[in-house]
Amino acid sequence: MENEGAAQEEVVSEPRPAAWLLLFALIGGNIALALGPWFVREADTGPVSAGFWRLFLALPFLVLLARANGQKLTGMGAKTLALVALGAVTFALDLASWHIGIGMTRLGNATLFGNAGSIVLLFWGFLVARTLPGRLEWLAIVFALTGAAILMGRSLEISDETLIGDLFSVAAGLLYAVYLLTLQGARGQFGSWSLLVWVSLFGAPVLLGIALLLGEPVWPQAWGPVVGLFILSQLVGQGLMVFSLKYFPPLVVGLALLTQPVVASVYGWLAFGEVLSGMDIVGMVLVGAALAVSRARAS
Repeated sequence: MENEGAAQEEVVSEPRPAAWLLLFALIGGNIALALGPWFVREADTGPVSAGFWRLFLALPFLVLLARANGQKLTGMGAKTLALVALGAVTFALDLASWHIGIGMTRLGNATLFGNAGSIVLLFWGFLVARTLPGRLEWLAIVFALTGAAILMGRSLEISDETLIGDLFSVAAGLLYAVYLLTLQGARGQFGSWSLLVWVSLFGAPVLLGIALLLGEPVWPQAWGPVVGLFILSQLVGQGLMVFSLKYFPPLVVGLALLTQPVVASVYGWLAFGEVLSGMDIVGMVLVGAALAVSRARAS
């Protein structure tokens, strides 16, 4: 779920980096993002508190990245600033919902459903254009619904809690789509890193407030997991994705995104004993195929 700064930007006229470097950046970014839920699980804070530290600790580094890329941090009009604030609140709710879901369901499920915003954006485009989906898009709908039904049914077989965790993750995917739509116009004016600075400034206090309302422990006793979370998810993952996405077509981006649930499922099995059945794998493949189609068609 984890591509908040990674909308595609216009291809610049600078020399194209080597193909192996671009592929490394794309796959490496997805792997780094996929490891984020591990740190959420391992943090001795609450899950929402971990989201607060993820944004707060990354702020000075995001400012440096914005300046290094020549992206302005000031000059937003009141209307744009209000939209960015709304988007930041939506993203904070997205992170809160997703982090809660990570603690309640299987990591593969949480990662897949947390990225479901891509499918929502695809069909939002059809609503705006007032057109019906084509055959491939209808196939993506069937795949997404069937795969989600399989995964949620399997979660319900394990316990009611894992099904609730799936629903939190789905809600996160929906909120993520709203977040992207809200910031669509501002992204072209200010750039991904600059927007992430403002999103973090507005979103971190919201996450802190939610964590306190939920009675979560906020101050870490062991800093390793929250530091790992902000470095891998907010800096390394986002950095590699922002660097690489402008060089790849959406279909390739969608296929690369599928490394996230695979990685999450592997370490979910190795570190947390989350065993996947054959039907789980079928459900993941179906949802993953729908994600890949949505990425390819939403461009």
